[in-house]
Amino acid sequence: MEKVLLVDDNENMQFILKNLLTEEGFEFLAATNGLEALNMVQKDLPDLVLLDIRLPGMDGIEVLKKLKESEPDLLVIMITAYGDVKSAVKAIKIGAYDYITKPFDNEELILTIRKALKTHFLKKEVEMLREKLYEKEENERIMGESPAIKKVLKQVELIAPTNMSVIIQGNSGTGKEVIANLIHRRSPRCGNPFVAVDCGAIPDTLIESELFGHEKGAFTGANHRKEGVFELANTGTLFLDEITNLGIEHQVKLLRVIQERKVKRLGSTKAIAVDVRILIATNRDLLESVKNRNFREDLYHRLSEFKIFLPLLKDRKEDIPVLAKVFLQEANQELDKNINDFSNEALQLLLEYSWPGNVRELRHVIKRAVLMEKEKVLNPSVLEFESTLGVFNHKKDFMENSIKDLLDNKITLSDITRKLNNDTEKEIIRTILREVKYNKSKAAAILGIDRNTLYAKMKQLNIG
Repeated sequence: MEKVLLVDDNENMQFILKNLLTEEGFEFLAATNGLEALNMVQKDLPDLVLLDIRLPGMDGIEVLKKLKESEPDLLVIMITAYGDVKSAVKAIKIGAYDYITKPFDNEELILTIRKALKTHFLKKEVEMLREKLYEKEENERIMGESPAIKKVLKQVELIAPTNMSVIIQGNSGTGKEVIANLIHRRSPRCGNPFVAVDCGAIPDTLIESELFGHEKGAFTGANHRKEGVFELANTGTLFLDEITNLGIEHQVKLLRVIQERKVKRLGSTKAIAVDVRILIATNRDLLESVKNRNFREDLYHRLSEFKIFLPLLKDRKEDIPVLAKVFLQEANQELDKNINDFSNEALQLLLEYSWPGNVRELRHVIKRAVLMEKEKVLNPSVLEFESTLGVFNHKKDFMENSIKDLLDNKITLSDITRKLNNDTEKEIIRTILREVKYNKSKAAAILGIDRNTLYAKMKQLNIG
């Protein structure tokens, strides 16, 4: 049953609308002035407000402004006399859904109310569908077909509905913040703040101020009061990335806040209660840091209610094609390109590369390649990796190494054709034929195939 709040000081109007709205199945609330209306909205949160423009004290336009400040999505329909239509139009610009003029027709009023509620419902439904789509896209950035990542996602589903603190451990670029965000969005706190802090990016002198806030004049340069991240994340989730970068003295203060659930801003003696779920991430072995006395054992045990370990990208290579296509679409959109897919050779190079920078490096490599590619398909020539640990950087390197290994009898054509498309196989056969001055017997021997197979391939690939 939807709640409708009428804000009007006319007792007859209240009586009439109460009977009308109740008969139509609405829950009726009434206020006689702006202040009373603001209090009732905070207390009862109606689905729709019928707001008279002419009110004692604070007029309807001012009440509307304050309502929109506190509840931006609240539906408000203005009630106005014929002579106040200009004010009603002004109200629409401020954020009112619609207005009706006195005297109004009862059926018209009910129709306007139902239309407003339906529009609002559809808008919320669209927002919810967008959120689900966003979650799906966000999941695609980390998920795939590998058992390793499916295990991680099952752990997320298990731990997200709780208030337990979580340690997310994994190398740089494995997606620790993405997992933290996913935990938050799947938790009961999803409608409240998610605040992420990179502990390694804050100077030691500013860590306390960043975490706990400060009062004006607390130190040189503190020209105004600042809320710390614990206050900003209140009722939500606080994600502390690379927590091992915090010094021991700051770890002590962090532990105290987590245990007491209260913070004191620098320069203040007042304790502020906070309700925050803690998620932390590190690319180091926290237990090893505890053993080396770089991380407090009591803080470790306070935070390690649950652990999630993120696999390296090289250990879940079956996910690379999934992630690569997601990043290809992302780069197309950002760079206004229209590259449809990866060539077989390009995809093979992506699969063979060791990915020391993990998912983050894959995203960067794809984005750079999309920027450089001029064809409709992404080719090996535009793939530039940050490391070349035993992996071919582009088509030219691949060709040169393949030809050398063939001539040295280290591999056969069949060893490499599984990685190639027809154009590259054609180029390799042509190169070998040129090397042996088109002696078919020698070429077949180097390629590790018989003469009949060579002739068949030459015919199939249209090699003269």
